[in-house]
Amino acid sequence: MRTAAVLMAACLSIGWGSSWEELKSAAGPIKSISAEFVQEKHMKILARPLVSSGVFFYQAPASLRWEYRAPVRNILLMNNDRTERHVATDTGLVKEAGANLQAMQVVLEQITQWLDGRFDENPMFAANLEAGPKIVLIPKEKAFAKMIQRIELLLSNRAGIIDTVTIYETADSFTKLVFKNVVINQPMDDSVFRKAS
Repeated sequence: MRTAAVLMAACLSIGWGSSWEELKSAAGPIKSISAEFVQEKHMKILARPLVSSGVFFYQAPASLRWEYRAPVRNILLMNNDRTERHVATDTGLVKEAGANLQAMQVVLEQITQWLDGRFDENPMFAANLEAGPKIVLIPKEKAFAKMIQRIELLLSNRAGIIDTVTIYETADSFTKLVFKNVVINQPMDDSVFRKAS
């Protein structure tokens, strides 16, 4: 039993750390992140998952660019309190408006919290740190749990990097994001987060 506990502690201590405080401390020196991602949408009714790919850019404390490049170009921008969505059309990128932006802003704010190491600060979720190292977020509200059962974040051995995010909507449906070619603390121009071009 003691050996298992020692091994678990060793696994958790790689890279990020083994406590919420260590996770925040590990993320502290990170001022910017860029990466490529592949998103897989799995549903029981689909023979194969729906696959999208793109890039994202983050700059502390609250600037984010989430850009789908395939199969359809779609860009989400968050710069301080402003959130925008731009979708590719036959005439070029078009800025969208509507109620969906509020929901997107909540999601983008959650991502910036994760990148800042603040996994346990969202009052909507109960956060558990497990071996792997992995963080499991469970919705506290029953109404919200009908949309998302849980979120699992698999942390990298490199401090400040998340390898995968899996969002379980139902027992038969989940969305998985896999990150690669991650670059930390590369200088970024502010226009990355303000212009959709």
